[in-house]
Amino acid sequence: MAHPIIQANGTASDRCEEGRDLVRDVLERIGDKWSVVVICQLGDTTRRFNELRRMSAPITQRMLSATLRGLERDGLVTRTVHDTTPPRVDYALTSRGLSLLKVVRDLAGWAEDNASGILSSRTAFDAR
Repeated sequence: MAHPIIQANGTASDRCEEGRDLVRDVLERIGDKWSVVVICQLGDTTRRFNELRRMSAPITQRMLSATLRGLERDGLVTRTVHDTTPPRVDYALTSRGLSLLKVVRDLAGWAEDNASGILSSRTAFDAR
C-alpha cells in the first residue's frame, strides 16, 4: 500500500489527516501486545533471542520471532547473524528504534503519573 508523503510544514491536524493510513499502520505495529515490551527490553543494548524471550516472558518463541520480524521490517530493529558454531543472532534497536524508545519511555512515565487519576475516573464512570 502506498502512503502519502507528509509535508513537514503542515499543522499537526493536517499531518494526521494526510498520513492517517501510515499513522494507523505504525500504531498497529507499536500498539500490539509485544512490540513495546521488546523495544523496552532492547533499550540501548544488544540482546540475543533467548535473552529477549526470557526477559519478555510469557511471550512464545513464535510470537517473539514474528514481533522481531515486524520491527525489523519497519526499520526499528537490526538483526545481526554471527558466523559462529552454534550460530549467534543479536538484535538491537536502530536509530529510529531508539527514537521510538524515548517516546515509549515518555508514554510509560505519563501512564505512571496519571495512573491513580485514570483509576479514579474509571471507578466513577463504572459507578454511573
